Amino acid sequence: MLTKDLTKIRNIGIAAHIDAGKTTTTERILFYTGVNYKIGETHDGTATMDWMAQERERGITITSAAITCQWKDCFINIIDTPGHVDFTVEVERSLRVLDGAVSVFCAVGGVEPQSETVWRQADKYKVPRIAFINKMDRVGANFFGVVSQIHDRLGARAVPVVLPIGAEDSFQGVVDLLQMKELVYVDGSGAHPELRDIPADMLDDAKMYRENLIEQLGDVDDEIMNMYLEGQEPTVEQLKAAIRRQTIALKFVPCFCGSAFKNKGIQPVLDAVIDYLPSPVDIPAVEGTSPDDETKVIERHPRMDEPLSALAFKVAVDPFVGRLTFCRIYSGTLHTGDTLYNPASRKRERIGRILLMHSNKRIDIDDASAGMIVALPSLKNTRTGDTLCDENNPVVLESLTFPAPVITLAVEPATTEDKTKLAKGLIALSDEDPTFVVKDNEETGQMTISGMGELHLDIIVDRLRREFGVHVNVGRPQVAYREAIQNRVEKVQGKFVRQSGGHGQYGDCVINMEPLPDGQEGFVFEDDIVGGVIPREFIPACQKGFEEAMGSGVLGGFPVIGVKVELVYGSYHEVDSSEMAFKIAASMAFKEAMRKASPTLMEPIMSVEVVTPEDYVGDVMGDLSSRRGRVDGMEMRANARAIKAYVPLGEMFGYATDLRSKTSGRANYTMQFDHYEPVPKNVAEAILNPSGAESAGKK
Repeated sequence: MLTKDLTKIRNIGIAAHIDAGKTTTTERILFYTGVNYKIGETHDGTATMDWMAQERERGITITSAAITCQWKDCFINIIDTPGHVDFTVEVERSLRVLDGAVSVFCAVGGVEPQSETVWRQADKYKVPRIAFINKMDRVGANFFGVVSQIHDRLGARAVPVVLPIGAEDSFQGVVDLLQMKELVYVDGSGAHPELRDIPADMLDDAKMYRENLIEQLGDVDDEIMNMYLEGQEPTVEQLKAAIRRQTIALKFVPCFCGSAFKNKGIQPVLDAVIDYLPSPVDIPAVEGTSPDDETKVIERHPRMDEPLSALAFKVAVDPFVGRLTFCRIYSGTLHTGDTLYNPASRKRERIGRILLMHSNKRIDIDDASAGMIVALPSLKNTRTGDTLCDENNPVVLESLTFPAPVITLAVEPATTEDKTKLAKGLIALSDEDPTFVVKDNEETGQMTISGMGELHLDIIVDRLRREFGVHVNVGRPQVAYREAIQNRVEKVQGKFVRQSGGHGQYGDCVINMEPLPDGQEGFVFEDDIVGGVIPREFIPACQKGFEEAMGSGVLGGFPVIGVKVELVYGSYHEVDSSEMAFKIAASMAFKEAMRKASPTLMEPIMSVEVVTPEDYVGDVMGDLSSRRGRVDGMEMRANARAIKAYVPLGEMFGYATDLRSKTSGRANYTMQFDHYEPVPKNVAEAILNPSGAESAGKK
């Protein structure tokens, strides 16, 4: 059973760019902590954390897998997160509930675009982290180069606490700058490194970098600063305590190095997780609000005697247990048989079982306390981002926000018997993944699925086939276009009158409409009604009418973004006015205002980075320009060029194949959604009036 001492628990995530070696690092951690008796490998498809068939085949992580292990006297809950940008929401929701993270970087690739995305996500949730620079055995490995990139690009105070011994083929181990000893890995498994004195040829470097470590610490830590000024040498314990304080305060990032694949340098990282990353008691109390009053702030401290509060951060469908809800418990103690309250659905949930997850294996436990991450089966009314709490002391914790999908596919069952299975599979998968949206297109009668990228939807279709036994026919990818306005319009009326004997309908409202500044994508409603020309009780109905009208624009029926609506005037009928009438009138006013405000079609623009050998730079840039791309800059990366560009998503389909053929398979690229931009006139016409060309289908 897990410890009741919260100071002995660490909730950490392993997060990084694709192919930096997250899963391999996690596998080594599981081997050294005694969870696994043999080392799993991503490329062999035997990694514990990559348990889905798709993960094993593709050699990538798709879902965040949770696992518990023990190192020395501490229990570590590890979540291995995906690196691919299509699954960025998995990283987001994991970081929301973690106390610390290990950021893994490739010693050759350094800080890549997705590394920056993950780092920003960790900044957003104020997650302390340590850096592990992996793949020191690869040709072109540069430990200090990556440390300076972390400093320059991510704005972090990244400081080496170990030094590599050798690099590339000659990488043997690390020098510990705190103890001033070297750890040399002599056997292949790396389980028993030898602690030796630093050889004479490295001693000067080690002293210099130790001095640098103390100086950098002194800049942010008063205790070390005073000792430094007084000429005192801090002890190892004092240095560790200072690094811990400043890492938790987000002012310091200790950097480690190693080669996970060659089993070198993992133990110092495990020690660092315990020494430098926070336990549940080291982080501030979690803040929530009252379900009845959003302005009332409620704190929950990580103690067992507090009222229970937990956040559901992930829903997964397990083939054996059914629907599993992963929860982080922030306060109190949970027992099997307890009844919890969900303020979002206003429903009670009975806890039949509490499970500790071990990747896709499960261990039943009787109770769980603050600081733990557990899975609860068969919760019917709890979604991702919901709070579970004590009914007598309700609280709503900060939920999670998810990005809107950018790409859509039409799907239909291959046979009539697949129809019910398809519906069941799609419901299960959309419960699991908040960025995956299923819709029925009323105009075409098609069912559409939307997600974060081609790979995301490819995996979804594959899971439908394997897990639910559904064979589907898939249409070509379609882009999630949007509509926006360019001008301000004033005093546009929407009037809905039905008065033909008996109880009629009467709604009348006048609005101003303008685009939001700086390319913002939301919706702002302003109530400027004076003198009661529209009664107060009908104002929410007007707002609802505007919001519903935003679901379908006037150009091609695409959702509308970036508008501000001011409700300025109107009239009502004492008998015939109703909420429904005002809702319809508001919708009519919105459509009319939009027609007058120069509507324009918007398309998703992707931030693309292509890493290519020098020889192919011209071909790659020419190809990006032909896709309406805008090259934003270029820099040297190891022995290749990294080209940054902004390209419309509609032009990026099939890019992977084209890039391979243009560069003989030597270049690779990453892409993530950046913003929406107006579509050029000629392209917009082709989208809105396909006339013989293939329809760029609606969302």
